[in-house]
Amino acid sequence: MNVPYFDLKMQYASLRQEILDAVDRVCKNASFILGEEVAHFEQEFADYCGVRHCVAVNTGTSALHLSLLASGVGPGDEVITTSNTFIATAEAISYTGAKPVFVDIDPATANIAPQAVEKAITPRTRAIVPVHLYGRPVDLDAILAIADRHKLSVIEDACQAHGARYRGKRIGGFGQAAAFSFYPGKNLGAYGEGGALTTNDDAVAKLARTLRDHGQVARYYHDYVGYNYRMDGFQGAVLRVKLRHLDAWNARRRELCALYRTLLAGSPVQLPQDLPQAESSHHLFVVYVQNRDAVRAELEKRGVATAIHYPVPVHLQKAYAGLGHRPGSLPHTEHACNRVFSMPLFPEMTDEQAEYAAKTLLEIASRK
Repeated sequence: MNVPYFDLKMQYASLRQEILDAVDRVCKNASFILGEEVAHFEQEFADYCGVRHCVAVNTGTSALHLSLLASGVGPGDEVITTSNTFIATAEAISYTGAKPVFVDIDPATANIAPQAVEKAITPRTRAIVPVHLYGRPVDLDAILAIADRHKLSVIEDACQAHGARYRGKRIGGFGQAAAFSFYPGKNLGAYGEGGALTTNDDAVAKLARTLRDHGQVARYYHDYVGYNYRMDGFQGAVLRVKLRHLDAWNARRRELCALYRTLLAGSPVQLPQDLPQAESSHHLFVVYVQNRDAVRAELEKRGVATAIHYPVPVHLQKAYAGLGHRPGSLPHTEHACNRVFSMPLFPEMTDEQAEYAAKTLLEIASRK
């Protein structure tokens, strides 16, 4: 049996007419940059997340950048975050002129460890960027309490957490702002690049809207040196279609992950733990094994495709060598990155495919 890691073509086949109708509306209205479809999507996604504002932009990275700027982060500041993430989390901090300060993860959850956050705070610390890694919410009670004690901003990196919940409330409105990515492979993915900032802060939303469009407060009147971070109309139209299906897709992901967990229970394969007060969006199903590369190679031979998120933690990337980190500086993060890989997971996946993938992994891992 062949089990692809992901299959966007199957998803498109089920949505084809809805997508074509949505794209046709954009062409008929000639609203190619921002425009009606994007404005409607902003309102619909804000309502979905239970927040006052959604500011649609061109990428999740841009959403992080604007969230930080609108929260007052700038040159000379420090921003605490995790190294167990995609590099965009750190890049957005660097774009502001601030310094990313990497702290270790909780080895049980693979998310940022709150106790490590508090130890890293200095007089220059301005914000915390917790990442809801793999769609699994961080310990927001602890993070928000730390931020409140030290008067820091919290910017949620929710780029993998569309529809995730914490204490029954959808991710996206816990901090000063949250950033979502609509990269095609995400639970809510565009047909190209896309992102959004969500917030309950009127001032953050107003500044973000201005900065995404060259700092314009009115046509050809620029109060700021801004950016070209606008979402195009096609992406807004596509995302409106897909948003209507997101909860059903997440529910199917939840079923598949439950099946994986059942079949892998008691095996040598280790899994990150979920917080009891959180509900994951199940963006990825990651596992930890010894001899990862050999395990993945054998899975590939037997028709099971996999991926790695992420093989090299950000603090050990060449791009951030100037910060002076060395192997061993964040041991839990490094241990996780050396063993982690992602199993196939997408809503159109069948139970039979999930069972085959899990049983094949179990057989291989038991021999390694």
